[in-house]
Amino acid sequence: MKKEELVKLFKGIAGLHVVVVGDVMLDNYWWGDVERISPEAPVPVVKLKRREARMGGAANVAMNCRALGAKVTLASVTGKDHEGHMLKDMAEQEGINTSLLMLSSERITTTKTRVMSKSQHILRMDDETNEELGVKDEHPFLDKLLKYLQIHKPDVLIFEDYNKGVLKENIIQRTIAHCREIGMVTAVDPKKANFLSYKGVTIFKPNLKEVREGLNIPLANVNKSAMDKVHKELKSILRHDVTFITLSEKGVYYANSSSEIIPSHLRNIADVSGAGDTVIATAAIIYTLTKDPALMAGISNIAGGLVCEEVGVVPVNKRRLLEESIRLLSK
Repeated sequence: MKKEELVKLFKGIAGLHVVVVGDVMLDNYWWGDVERISPEAPVPVVKLKRREARMGGAANVAMNCRALGAKVTLASVTGKDHEGHMLKDMAEQEGINTSLLMLSSERITTTKTRVMSKSQHILRMDDETNEELGVKDEHPFLDKLLKYLQIHKPDVLIFEDYNKGVLKENIIQRTIAHCREIGMVTAVDPKKANFLSYKGVTIFKPNLKEVREGLNIPLANVNKSAMDKVHKELKSILRHDVTFITLSEKGVYYANSSSEIIPSHLRNIADVSGAGDTVIATAAIIYTLTKDPALMAGISNIAGGLVCEEVGVVPVNKRRLLEESIRLLSK
């Protein structure tokens, strides 16, 4: 693709409306210095210097879509607690529509607190529930989501599944069916529990670990032949359009009518947290605009590498992504 075409493509993102549905979470970072070992137990004592909160999970996917320039609506059910209100406020400050973000007294907000010294993780504490939505939350959430899709007709819907209970099978299947009726692109970043529930989705984007767990296969050799077999098996079950699998340091694999493994680009890796969120956001947007799986995979591969250069969960930088896409992909 020529430089001018890439520039035009990136400008076109502003015209897209993306809905992100799934498990949201709050990522807390407590930064400090380790100066000694505790006399009470053989553990480091961290002298806290600053605290930072970031949006994680589906909220980070929404952040990445906003960072790329799209209009974004976030749909989820979180706790009616301090962390839930905090997430809602943070999303609104970033220009994300939260009209489909339900705060429920039946749940707690998933919160991950990471204690950091310099660039190293010292400790992570998780406060969460993995229970599926109860009927009291499921029915109004699904009704509100489907009505919104019918009225506003967004361009693409992204499922972000972290196995925290929002994406029940009924919600998944009814939402995909509704999106197909109104001609919307759908994409999913799946996890093990609902791995094979996303029948009829447009883009199915697991990582290598999720493929091994979801299909219960060892997949010892990661090469094109092995990945083509994975695509064939997934296709026979899901009847989806595009398989897109992230292969960690080996790059990414995509398949529909053709297939390819695209190697990763050399990066100074600082932290892989949130890279999958960036990849699914970028992939869904680029595919919706171009319907070109190869270009989708190429740009998403670059985007995932860029955020790995940063510490913690951060959205992709659109300017840098365009510059790198021009450098690496333009002809």
